[in-house]
Amino acid sequence: MKIYADSASDLPKSFYEQNNVTIIPLRVQLKGQEHDDVVGVDIQEVYDVIRSGEMLKTSQVSPERFLKEFTALGQSGEEGIYIAFSSQLSGTYSTAVMMAEQAKEKYPDLKLSIIDSKCASMGYGLLVKEAVRLREEGDTVDQITEKIRFNAKHMEHLFTVGDLDYLARGGRLSKASAFIGGLLSIKPVLDVEDGKLIPIEKYRGRKKVFKRIIELMAERGDSLSEQVIAITHSDDLEAAEEMKALIIQNFHPKAVEIHLIGSVIAAHTGTGTIAVFFLNKLWKE
Repeated sequence: MKIYADSASDLPKSFYEQNNVTIIPLRVQLKGQEHDDVVGVDIQEVYDVIRSGEMLKTSQVSPERFLKEFTALGQSGEEGIYIAFSSQLSGTYSTAVMMAEQAKEKYPDLKLSIIDSKCASMGYGLLVKEAVRLREEGDTVDQITEKIRFNAKHMEHLFTVGDLDYLARGGRLSKASAFIGGLLSIKPVLDVEDGKLIPIEKYRGRKKVFKRIIELMAERGDSLSEQVIAITHSDDLEAAEEMKALIIQNFHPKAVEIHLIGSVIAAHTGTGTIAVFFLNKLWKE
């Protein structure tokens, strides 16, 4: 069984290589040239460009790339699962569905499950990691699809950003609010609901934001001590470690993973972003 994921999952390149997962990279334009995310770009160079004030452009996976992958799957006779970046944040999912239908015209027996994760960054990445675990345990495509859709529905995203200007440029915040917020060190708490980015609260200073994220985790999380919780950051490891310590202190989870936000997500959030991902309901068999 083949598992596909795109680079908006913010999993490192080594994960794909070590776990037999095929990466289908989104693309980022850097200094006038387009590159494949993760496999074709230096993430530190991306952060240097962001800090210089340049706005990066990103684009979804090309139809041709999907058709190539899905045609090869049809030729091989293997089954496959593609877990996709939220359809509310990218056109990648809908393109994949169209290209799968095209591949099925030539290979009508193609068995490919395409899942709209409605998630981003490691909210999405945790789904991919769970799919790998379930494949290793011998679950079928249908069983994995059911469980991943359940987890996707119950995945929580809580995050804050370091630069309000990025939200303003993306239309999530007025430019006036971003300017005033920057002067007053106002930090938003944001959420993802049904795949869409939603600002929910604002606080002054990072400590208050982190405290509120911990409170929201306590309110929303289900059996956090039984979970692997993920943190992502856009080149602010010190803040990520601070959040990790708070999570361990308050919830004692099975593990807390820290990952660097990739170029596609960072292009829209800027530097200084801290995000936390966990489940509000666990699968019970």
